[in-house]
Amino acid sequence: MTTGSTEQRVDAAADGRLDLSGEDAEHLKHYYEQMLLIRRFEERAGEMYTKAKIGGYCHLNLGEEATIVGLMAALTPDDYIFTNYREHGYIIARGVEPGRVMAELFGKQTGVSGGRGGSMHLFDIGAHFMGGYAIVGGQIPLATGAAYALKYQERPGVVVCQMGDATTNIGAWHESLNLAALWQLPIIYLVVNNGYGMGTTVEEGAAEPELYKRGCAFRMHGERVDGTDVLAMRAATARLRERAQAGEPSILEAISFRFRGHSVIDADRYRDPEAVKQGRSQDPISMFATQLLDAKVVVDGWLKETASQVEREVQAAIAFADQSPDPPIADLFDFMYASPAPNTPGRAEAHAIAQQAQGGR
Repeated sequence: MTTGSTEQRVDAAADGRLDLSGEDAEHLKHYYEQMLLIRRFEERAGEMYTKAKIGGYCHLNLGEEATIVGLMAALTPDDYIFTNYREHGYIIARGVEPGRVMAELFGKQTGVSGGRGGSMHLFDIGAHFMGGYAIVGGQIPLATGAAYALKYQERPGVVVCQMGDATTNIGAWHESLNLAALWQLPIIYLVVNNGYGMGTTVEEGAAEPELYKRGCAFRMHGERVDGTDVLAMRAATARLRERAQAGEPSILEAISFRFRGHSVIDADRYRDPEAVKQGRSQDPISMFATQLLDAKVVVDGWLKETASQVEREVQAAIAFADQSPDPPIADLFDFMYASPAPNTPGRAEAHAIAQQAQGGR
């Protein structure tokens, strides 16, 4: 096991993309399908928000599809994932049905969190998807604790703690990295660097804008990867997962680009229109489709049929969410605490509220 590593690495092929030779064609096609599914799901989620089907805050993964799919391709069922609030694509790529995810966005009982979490609090214990967290950096101490639990209990798997670039400026980041390095925990801290923490550029917000280097005070290994290249992302994750299994935590900075504002209600006026146009021109899905065509892995007909199939799948998810029931008022106070607590409302109070909502019947 390597300890005290201060090594940094930047992943980049000579032409900016990793070669497809030697890759399994079915795996490559599956990556494309997943990326396109996330793209269409997020586009339709934005539409559903404007139709008031989705309430609260809503943050989309548009432009970050290769980062997500490449990450998940390198993980195993034993691994655990903690994310921030921009997590729709991550839970879908982890294998959770899009209908259950859309139902949660709609606040429906059939959602992954029973309609209680909404867009920012997706959760599925069976998939080891341990939730989106609305508080910036709220997931970092919890993910670090989960990595400690895996080591203490001698269980297989590693933890991935995903976050945005600006999260590396909060205190919990430094505290957690210090403990992870001291205790040699099996964890990867994934920083998705899309250039902006809400409306503030990384350069304006971080004294060290090369974020993969920000573990140097803890002698923690860091790597930067092209987040628009699904294969580069998969390779980097696989490397760092091996290190994590050997007891060496690390930082993985994925350079990405969000196609829209911070959230669906963000007009995105703080970014230079030309820079946005340039960023969108580096569409990870279009670039991967070109790679697949050039390598003769797929033909145009397959791309068109896949697009149609994905659209049908997303529309089915919307229909499932729309037709699902709302959570019953009788369950209003369930899950307030992990175990019963005194002087808290319960079923009786919820029943009274339900009766009042029904006009006293």
